[in-house]
Parts: sequence; C-alpha cells; structure tokens
Amino acid sequence: RLFLTGNMARLGRAYVEGEITVDGRLQDIMQVGVAIAERIGQSPLVQRIAALRPRRAHTRQRDAEAIAYHYDVSNDFYALWLDPRMIYSCAYFRIGEEDLATAQEQKLEHICRKLRLRPGDHLLDIGCGWGGLLFWAAERHGITGVGVTLSRQQHEYALRRCAEMGLADRLEFRLQDYRDIPGEAGFDRIVSVGMYEHVGIARLPVYFNTIARLLRPGGVALNHGICVRDRDSKAQGPPGGDFIDRHVFPGGELPHISRVIYEIAGSGLEITDMEDLRPHYPPTLLHWVRRLEANREAAIRIAGEQRYRIWRIYMAGMAYAFDRGLLTVAQVLACKPGRDGMAARPWTREAQYQPAEAIPMATSLDWGEV
Repeated sequence: RLFLTGNMARLGRAYVEGEITVDGRLQDIMQVGVAIAERIGQSPLVQRIAALRPRRAHTRQRDAEAIAYHYDVSNDFYALWLDPRMIYSCAYFRIGEEDLATAQEQKLEHICRKLRLRPGDHLLDIGCGWGGLLFWAAERHGITGVGVTLSRQQHEYALRRCAEMGLADRLEFRLQDYRDIPGEAGFDRIVSVGMYEHVGIARLPVYFNTIARLLRPGGVALNHGICVRDRDSKAQGPPGGDFIDRHVFPGGELPHISRVIYEIAGSGLEITDMEDLRPHYPPTLLHWVRRLEANREAAIRIAGEQRYRIWRIYMAGMAYAFDRGLLTVAQVLACKPGRDGMAARPWTREAQYQPAEAIPMATSLDWGEV
C-alpha cells in the first residue's frame, strides 16, 4: 500500500517508526519506490500541490533550532561513521578506489588549492562543522582563521581539538550566525562547505551579500553545496523531501545551480570556476552507510534505534538520488574585484593542482606604450 501511494516520505516514516522492516538491499527498495513516486509525481496537480507547501521562515532562532536538531545528536554518533577528521560533506576521489579518510583529505586539499591559500592568509569558514577544514588549512598552508557554527556540540569539539593541536593562537571558533559576523573586508579567503542548504532559497541574496561584504578586494571565496536537478525547485525537489524536512534537515532547501550562479553574481562577486562533483557523493554516502551499519549496536546505544534508522535510510536515499542525477553538488569559485575591476587569478584551471607559489597570475593589464 505504501508503494502504491507513491509517497516516499510515508514509506520512510514507516521504516523509521518500525512499521516495516527492510529485507535485502536498500537500493532495490529505493529503485521500486522512486520509480512509482516519479510516475505519480509527473502529474501537474501533484506539482501544483507541492508548490503550495509552506516554507519555514529562516529566522535566527529557527535556523539555530534546525541545526541543533541535526548536528547536536552526539559527536560520538557522528564519529562512528565519519572519517577521523569528521568531515560531513562529499569526499573527492581521484581513482574511485580510495578509502574514506584518503578521499576526504583529497577534498580538503582540493579546496585549499582552489582558494590558493598562502601562509598568513586569513580564512573564514562559514558552517565550519567540527573544524576539519580549518585544521587542515592551518597545518598544511599556514593560515589563520575563523570558523562559525550554530551547533553547540560542534563548537565544543572544535575548541577542544584546536587546543589539543596547539592551534588556539591561530584559529578562532565561534557559536555564531553568519549574518552576525561583523566588519567589512576582513578576510582574504572565505569558504562554505555544505552550509547554504540551511540558508533558505529566499535568503540566498543575504547569504552571498554577506560573503561579499566580508571578503577583501582581490579575495577568493568558494561555496560547496547540493543543488536540485529541476530548475523549478519549488515544484518537486528530491524524492522523500517531506521525510527529510521532518526527520533530517528541518527547513532545508536546495536551489538549482542557475539560482546559485545568479545570486553570487548579483552580490558583486565574479565567478571564476564551477565544478560539478556529483560522481563523488554516491561513494561517499555508501562509505557512511556501511560504516554506520558496521557500528549499528553502538549507534543505537548512543542515539537510539529510530535515529539509527533515520540516518541509514536518509543516506541510502541520498546516494540513490545523486546516482540517478536527481541531485548534484557543485563547487563555485568567485573573486572580489578591486577598484580597478580586476582581481589577480590564475591563467588556467591547471592551477588547482599546483602549489600556490608556483601559479602564474593574470593581473591588471599593462598597457605599456599603447
């Protein structure tokens, strides 16, 4: 009956609440359920009804509550299935056969190369999680930095780990809403990985304008986040979206990449590169699911049976959605031009795979005698 309704959210709730059990592979159940849901979801009536669903207002209080619901489960729970650096976003695979820890370190370095980090750069990480990216950038690239998060447990973990690593004089972690970061042009580099999904589509102008305000002229910013396949993201969204909104990411909204590009450009930043990383997310999610399943007893002991079931089916469903192309993930790189309208940048994309000091840079035009 659950399959015939085409309601993937109802199917997910039934599994989470123990009304049904899953024998066999989760991917097979997903394939059948999504096929039926997609067939029913093609109805214009279904799309119009979906478009009328009310969206939560993204106030500071509601955003803080939503973040706490997802991320303040338990640091020990996440440590069971994340990599040792506690990176909770898609990894970066070079050959597709790396273990999770290696692939996540490759992602951190890939981001640092794109940002062209140099010793002494001041880096802001919006939605810094447990601090893994800032720790990597400080140790490997000599930066100073600030990380902001709304999760109390992430904040406590990052502070403790920072002290243990002897980086407290170079890194600062704040329990702070990104909208409340003061000042202008205070950062050489800004990065945000897997955070703007919590911002709300209507708030994207505020989000990117904040980044533009905080970035110094000539600075570089990178936004890494999930996008939907369909341009009209109000209509349908990913399968099981109601389930995810209720049980996983309250208030989460996913834009189309065209909206992301539009809002970044509208903030006054100049887009210099966009990379689609969709092939990297399914294997990341499968690593997480397998590690969670391997630690089932500990996960249930820490977070409870229902939470274990929520994360298991959520991550399996997301892996399926990325694999089918219903979702993608993109890294968009942008710079802030100076008064002369120029920001120094590499001549080619090859610079992403070279040390920052070895990169030839294109700067303001030398007119010579012309």
